[in-house]
Amino acid sequence: MAKYLLIMRGTDESNAAMMANIDEMMATSRQFIDDLFKSGVYVAAEGLDDPAKGVVVDFGGETPVVTDGPYGETKELFGGFFLIDVASKEEAVEWAKRVPAAPGAKVEVRRVPGSDETPH
Repeated sequence: MAKYLLIMRGTDESNAAMMANIDEMMATSRQFIDDLFKSGVYVAAEGLDDPAKGVVVDFGGETPVVTDGPYGETKELFGGFFLIDVASKEEAVEWAKRVPAAPGAKVEVRRVPGSDETPH
């Protein structure tokens, strides 16, 4: 088994579409989480607050610079995640295909290395 992070990435347009149907999206998301749980692959899931309420810490210069949201270009924003524990990348991708998402959104699938794989 390996953990995979299904990263929800949306655009301004897909986020607006999701908010227009928020009750339906929340119900669909709850059902998806229930399916993950019943299948025994659920580890965690969280959504993120409005990007306008966040900040960016930029390490591009000598000292970090903090900028309040909303961000400049918002072509793709990290909006939340599902953390699952599955047998393979292929299984993670199959779950990613089932994530409730608005048109134009994307789900990035990334493996979470085990503690035995990180450099010491």
